[in-house]
Amino acid sequence: MGRRRKSGRDVHGWLILDKPYDFGSTEAVSKLRWLYNAKKAGHAGTLDPLATGLLPVAFGEATKTVPFVQDGLKTYRFTARWGESTSTDDREGDVIASSDKRPMAAEIEKILPDFTGEIEQVPPAFSAIKVNGERAYDLARDGEAPELQARTITIESLRLVENPDADHSVFEAVTGKGAYIRALVRDIAHALGTQGHVSALRRTAVGPFTEDMAITFDELLGQPVSRDLDRETLDQAALDAELVGLGLALTELPAAAVSGGDAERLRRGQAVVVAPPVAKGIRGEQSGFIPTVFASCHDAPVAICALDGLKLKPAKVFNLA
Repeated sequence: MGRRRKSGRDVHGWLILDKPYDFGSTEAVSKLRWLYNAKKAGHAGTLDPLATGLLPVAFGEATKTVPFVQDGLKTYRFTARWGESTSTDDREGDVIASSDKRPMAAEIEKILPDFTGEIEQVPPAFSAIKVNGERAYDLARDGEAPELQARTITIESLRLVENPDADHSVFEAVTGKGAYIRALVRDIAHALGTQGHVSALRRTAVGPFTEDMAITFDELLGQPVSRDLDRETLDQAALDAELVGLGLALTELPAAAVSGGDAERLRRGQAVVVAPPVAKGIRGEQSGFIPTVFASCHDAPVAICALDGLKLKPAKVFNLA
């Protein structure tokens, strides 16, 4: 019995959604996939329903570039509410501990270096981490909160932006993959001798995608998103015009421009040879290092390759015809 073909359009590219408050990441992707009538869609990193900001959504062949965006740095602006810890480490949960201590700006800034660089972090109990095949948040909701193991994460930078009042502090952080802002606030609060949770969270950058590229549902549709929306009334060409090319997700990779003939060979899964100066320029001075390379032809994406010696070996090929 043959594989069932997916219905919908062949849509390729990224939509940088400014996700609204109280809207789940999976829900947002499903809505966008329906709006675009796209065969395939996925996102580059879950954003909590109570968080807002950048949720990059990939369509079609752009889904092959998702891992490279997920591995990129992420920037967050968030508010810590001092004096109360919650079961979810954000304002959605029940208060489980309280403290009268309210940290001063000087106290906060003094300990921030302790939370910068490579640090150990225990993820929140309410997280998407799998434990014996089940999501931690499902176990937590059932009253079986698992004991999660600490993981090494990277906080590239962390700064105090302002203290608008005694109960709140606003921060900005640039993090690597796998970092939880909710856990960061929890641990900062404990280090300050108080309790705390995240009361507001906004993601302002993900990998190469920045806030100025983002678009809201209302801006995309020219009207509020609703269950009564009729897809047939939408201007599909206008929706497609909001997509950005999949190559933008790979800007941090070394690039190699190939000829039309080599592009066809790569698309057929065959290796091609690059000139020694090109290989040297990609490798730099790192002997034995096999870099991942983005190959393109006349600015059209061709493949993600491994450069082995003078050979480009295709790992993921883009089929955009």
